[in-house]
Amino acid sequence: MLKSLNTAATGMSAQQNNMDVIANNIANVSTNGFKKSRAEFEDLLYHTTKEPGTATGMNSYSPNGVQTGLGVKTAATQKDFDTGSANITKNTFDLMIEGAGFFQIMTPDGQMAYTRDGAFRKDAGGKLVDKNGNSLQPEITIPPDVKGVEISGSGEVRVIQGLNDVPQAIGQIDIVNFVNPAGLKAIGKNLFSPTPASGQAIASRPGLSGTGYLAQGQLETSNVNIVDEMVNMITAQRAYETNSKVLQASDQMLQSINNMR
Repeated sequence: MLKSLNTAATGMSAQQNNMDVIANNIANVSTNGFKKSRAEFEDLLYHTTKEPGTATGMNSYSPNGVQTGLGVKTAATQKDFDTGSANITKNTFDLMIEGAGFFQIMTPDGQMAYTRDGAFRKDAGGKLVDKNGNSLQPEITIPPDVKGVEISGSGEVRVIQGLNDVPQAIGQIDIVNFVNPAGLKAIGKNLFSPTPASGQAIASRPGLSGTGYLAQGQLETSNVNIVDEMVNMITAQRAYETNSKVLQASDQMLQSINNMR
């Protein structure tokens, strides 16, 4: 019964972690480029009273053995990088990657970070930056007094100086991909940093090497499905309550033993 108390406690802790992940998904349902997570669990070591296959007599063996599980733990939180829906904004510097890939962002400490959030804008010098002022890499600077900016699906940036002028190329937006995007580390502000699990960034033009094309005037919405998250939340809540019932039942059984005369 003492084992059941500890086992139920691990179940409650695991479901609390599960609820934390679900809560973060729901909180970011309106975050551009957000990728939902899923908590994954694994069972703990088993207390083995009798090994499976133990000899029980002449030419006879235990077919199953006796093993008692000791609970559960959170093994990982898996990121789901399915593409979110397109939000048509018609803003010139809003970009969406239609498929795999990440934009490259230079953080204030000089490190490269990666994002699916393509909501860019011009700073005071005409350079394209994200909402936190981090510059898009490779740097793109829009000249003053241009009449229009066109960003092709392959990332070429062209500007029109006059209404009758031919568009002129001023830069190229490259994107990167990873062997294992799920291994990226989320660092907040819609940014990811690489880890040994993700592998190194592989830069290419949009549409090449398995990456998606760019779509101007669109933003990728969160890939969180609010209905699915509500179902997951109810399931986690019921699992938590059930584990608490096991805890109460084990306590009552121990109380019965203590009350024996």
